[in-house]
Amino acid sequence: MAAWRDIFGRSIVKLDVEPLPTRRFYSDTTLRPLPGLGLMHGACSGARLSLTKDLIDNDDLAFATGPIKGWAASQRGRDLVLSPGDAVLMSNAEVAAMVLPSGARFTTFRVPVTAIAPLVPDIGAVIGRRIPADSAALRLLIRYLGIVNDEHALATPELQRLAVTHVHDLLAVALGATRDAAEIARDRGLRAARLNAIKADILDHLHREDLAVTALARRHGVTPRYVQILFEAEGTTSSEFVRGRRLAHAHRVLTDLRHADRSVTDIAYGAGFGDLSHFNHAFRRLYGASPSDVRAGASRNEAMPAPGLASKRRNLWAGHDIFS
Repeated sequence: MAAWRDIFGRSIVKLDVEPLPTRRFYSDTTLRPLPGLGLMHGACSGARLSLTKDLIDNDDLAFATGPIKGWAASQRGRDLVLSPGDAVLMSNAEVAAMVLPSGARFTTFRVPVTAIAPLVPDIGAVIGRRIPADSAALRLLIRYLGIVNDEHALATPELQRLAVTHVHDLLAVALGATRDAAEIARDRGLRAARLNAIKADILDHLHREDLAVTALARRHGVTPRYVQILFEAEGTTSSEFVRGRRLAHAHRVLTDLRHADRSVTDIAYGAGFGDLSHFNHAFRRLYGASPSDVRAGASRNEAMPAPGLASKRRNLWAGHDIFS
């Protein structure tokens, strides 16, 4: 416990972490550094987190949220009792405290104050204030953070920088950005967040038939034309995106020997295709082989002995300032 408090608490996240009385202490936390953003999410048993004077070494802004019942935050004489889904913005340049109850699941990130202050007229006025869970901008921000946390989705530095800009935009809008800044954010962060929310909806419901643009627009409270514009900006359409993801899903299942007992027809219908002939034609055009040939190739590859590869674990944090 002493090592965890000293290494994770005081050295990494720069907080004095005091566990609340509990029968079993636990902390499961993942940190991800990006240029201009330090993202952390996880779960823990009850704890009091204190930013004391001796731990202050930067003026970053810290944002926190989560489906947490009965959590609290305190800074600048403002004592908040927060509800599930609420959020709060705090400053790392001043003493502060937060109490998380046992079983809390949270998402928090740090951004440079210089990235947000130009977009929000009075940043000091929103520090230590509650951001209500029913804020549309907050909901979009939280959804978008799920994309940002996916290492595979942001594999290149260019994509990482773009995603961080979108997070800055969405945070600024949630805090009350100026009219000009909000307009810029609508063209960048808000559009990106809405598009990713729609994509996530598609990926979660590939098997459903109601993935037409009208159904997607209705579920997300926008017009069908707006959905079309979002996909057109990426050089595609919603129907092409749906078809591509369904084909990719079918390809993964066909090459997974755990599904060897499933027929091609069953896999096609399970991926959301209602017409087997259309599925076979689209699959061959994309992958250059029929579904049966791809499955046969996967079986042959599995039967071949794999070369011996020495695996080693990387310390992703070695040599990195996690919030740089």
